[in-house]
Order: sequence, then C-alpha cells, then structure tokens
Amino acid sequence: MLIKVFGAAVQGIDATLITIEVNSSRGCMFYLVGLPDSAVKESHQRIISALQVNGYKMPTTNLVVNMAPADIRKEGSAYDLPLAIGLLGASETISSEKFSRYLVMGELSLDGSIQPIKGALSIAIKAREAGFEGLIVPLQNAREAAVVDQLQVYGVSSIKEVIEFFNNERELEPTFVNTREEFYAQQSHFDMDFADVKGQENVKRALEVAAAGGHNLIMVGAPGSGKSMMAKRLPSILPPLSLGESLETTKIHSVAGKLSRNSSLISQRPFRDPHHTISQVAMVGGGSFPQPGEISLAHNGVLFLDELPEFTRSVLEVLRQPLEDRRISISRVRSSIEYPASFMLVASMNPCPCGYYNHPTKACVCNPGQVQKYLNKISGPLLDRIDIQIEIVPVPFDKISDQRLGESSASIRERVIQARRIQEKRYEANPGIYCNAQMTSKLLAAYAQPDEQGLSLLKNAMNRLNLSARAYDRILKVSRTIADLEGSEQILPNHLAEAISYRNLDRENWAG
Repeated sequence: MLIKVFGAAVQGIDATLITIEVNSSRGCMFYLVGLPDSAVKESHQRIISALQVNGYKMPTTNLVVNMAPADIRKEGSAYDLPLAIGLLGASETISSEKFSRYLVMGELSLDGSIQPIKGALSIAIKAREAGFEGLIVPLQNAREAAVVDQLQVYGVSSIKEVIEFFNNERELEPTFVNTREEFYAQQSHFDMDFADVKGQENVKRALEVAAAGGHNLIMVGAPGSGKSMMAKRLPSILPPLSLGESLETTKIHSVAGKLSRNSSLISQRPFRDPHHTISQVAMVGGGSFPQPGEISLAHNGVLFLDELPEFTRSVLEVLRQPLEDRRISISRVRSSIEYPASFMLVASMNPCPCGYYNHPTKACVCNPGQVQKYLNKISGPLLDRIDIQIEIVPVPFDKISDQRLGESSASIRERVIQARRIQEKRYEANPGIYCNAQMTSKLLAAYAQPDEQGLSLLKNAMNRLNLSARAYDRILKVSRTIADLEGSEQILPNHLAEAISYRNLDRENWAG
C-alpha cells in the first residue's frame, strides 16, 4: 500500500514542500531514501519507542520510505512526526483519508511527546501557498505559525493526539492569534529612554540623524563617556516595524531557532551586539548546516559592534559587501543560500589603546605610533561605508549631577517617523528603497543636489579632508536626511556643514 504525507524543508528563510512516500509490501526490511542526514535516519529508533510507549506497534512489513524531491538534503529531527504518521498510514493503523489536506512537522521524544522545531513560520507560509487546509506543528510553535492567515494551525503535544485526529476520534483546536492587535500593542514599549541621558546633545543629534535616514554610525570616545549606553537606546527612536518587515524578521529568527517559545510576530526592531571574539561564520552565517549569522539576525534593526578595533580584521572585512548589497550570499559545494542583511551598523571604539587620547583631564600614555596602529585596525574601505563618525567627550560633573530629564525617546521618535514618511513618499516608485541610506547614484543626482554655495562648501571640504568619492556620496545622503528632519525640500549649506562635521575620522589628526 502506498501512502503520501506532506512536510517541508527549510532552505535559507524559505521552505520547500517535501512529500514523504511510504510503500508497504511483504517482507521485514526498512529502507529510508531521498537524501536524509544522520538525524533523519535516527528517527527510526525514536518512532519505534514513541509508538510502543503509546500502545501502537511499529509495522513489521517491508517498508520503503522516500522523501521527495530526492535531490534536496533533508536535515534535522523535524521529520519524525510525518514519518511516523506515514508508517502508521501504510500499515492501515490510521486512516489516510485526511493526509492530503494537512502538512505535518514535529520532533518526537521517546515517550511520544512532540518537541518544537525551527522555521515554523516559513513552513506555515509554504503550507498556505501550496493550498493545504491546515498545518499540524508542536504546541510551542503554534502561535508563531498562526500568524499566517487563511490557514488552520493545530498545536499538538503528543503523537497520540495526531493519530486520534486522523482516525476522527478527536477534534483539534485551531490556534488563533490576533496578529495586528498584538503587534501594535508591543511596538512602543522600551526599557531604555534617552530622557535618562545627561548632556551629550551633539551625540543625541547624530543618533537622531542616523535613525531618520538609516545611516551607519561610529562613536569614538574615552572609556565611560556613554558610547554603549547611548547605542542601546537607539532602538527606542527608530521608526516602528511595518507588518511586512516584521514578518521577514520573524522568519529569520524562526529559522535560526532564536524565537522564544509561544511567541508570535517580532514587534520591535532587533538589536544585536555580538562579542568581539565572534567568528566569520557566526557573523555572516553559513556552517555545515547553514544558519543565519548576526548580520541577518540584525535585519531591519541594529548591529552594534562595541570596541570595534578588538574584532578580528577578517570579521570586519566580511561586512563590507553586505553593507552595500544589504544581502549575504553563502555559497557551499552542496548549495547556495541567500539571507537578507539590511541593518544599521552602529560601532564604538576608544581613540587609542589606553583610551585617553585627547581626554580633557587624563593624560594619554600611548606613543603616536601606537595610536595610529590602533586606528589602522579599521580599514579605510570599512570606514568609508560608515556615514556618520562622531567623537564623544566625557560629560562634565555639573551635567551628570543635573536632576532634570533630557528629551524623551518618544519625542525624538516622532521627528524620526516624520522624516521617514517623507522618504517613503519620495521613493515609493523605487522598490526596495525606503530611506536615504539606500539611495543609488541615480537617486542622489535626482534628490540630493546642493546649490552653488553648497557645492563650493563641499569642494573645500573634499580637498581639505582628502575624501573619497564614496565619502562624497555619504555626505550628500546625510545632508538629505538633515534636510528631511527640518522639512526642507532643498539641501541648504547649513545641512551640508552638519553632514561634513560627521566625518571626524577623515581628518588629519582628527582627535588632535
């Protein structure tokens, strides 16, 4: 007897439909074909135990199981449940009448309970695309998968529930998530606020400009001047995620297994701050079982690199291409996978190894060669891709002891959202471009051309600071954002002057 059960394989952040075909005939052998990895082959032992514990017998006939299409590698333990259902269907222990209407995925424990899987959201999207009536997944993944509308999602906790469901002995309750209500309710709740920050008005302004245009930013300053503290408050002024962005971000975190149990959509922009000992593969993604890296987990959010010169040079250099392309392509012998990687890079660093170069009260103990060597750890091409470079000086005592609260994140965020609305309207005819940082050369020529006075100012700055063509483009993009924050149609000389002031590291003796 030939039975077909349907599952899905996750590749990159998308899923592919997998048909599990089980043929039962006279004999007593078991064959599993269709490019399964070790974890899929081991499912045989888990299935035997799960069925025995729950009072069912493993079929003793000749069984051939094929996982089609056979050229896609099947990885992981999430195929346990569909394989078990297929085997029971082939031996006529359960009715196969409803198999074609449902997609089934789940990992089995030895006692028959069902463990959570990765990529449930991508699998649910594929199930809806393929026209399935429902999706059966582990209970812990049900809310995540139920985000997809026009699909019945059933969360199950044991194999017995699934067997009884297919035998029409039990009704399963579909999981319902009010996606929009939950999504919008959590968008404005942040633990950190800019109101707590004392002084540092110029840095707050730089962060506001970066948030408004999606620009990359680096902060240079002595230890304790507030670099990390301010970076961690950046998500509180970023514009809220749209539902489309949220869905894409949730898919990436789901595939990586980073979603908390019983969660649905991610409603706040991600903030990732990897340690400086991170490897290249952990940063960009990949591995023998390809997984998204930190740059993809920061998609639509912030990647914060604290103590930038302490990162391995090779790790920093792999960021150059994703910063331009906003995608990362991972090619291996067996496959090529593309992950989205549109993130804001925010970095911080000390000005020298001891940290006190150009400090107002403490003396630097480094010699000039050491300072230059420390700065040279960050390559010119990477610095070129950072639009805003700002120097932070320690806050004086009278500012620290001031009890008055600063401007709140909510009011800064209002201005940022307003500026982003202007940008969205401007680029609505250009798919994939939502903010000034993503402008192409053609759009720069159309929307970011300064007047005669501005061009003269820019020419002097280019000659004096010896800037590259890419730095020229970055200045124009930042000045366009500053103009948007002021609601100005034209880029004025004062907008350009502020944008040029954010190129601190391009100067000779920038901290001198």
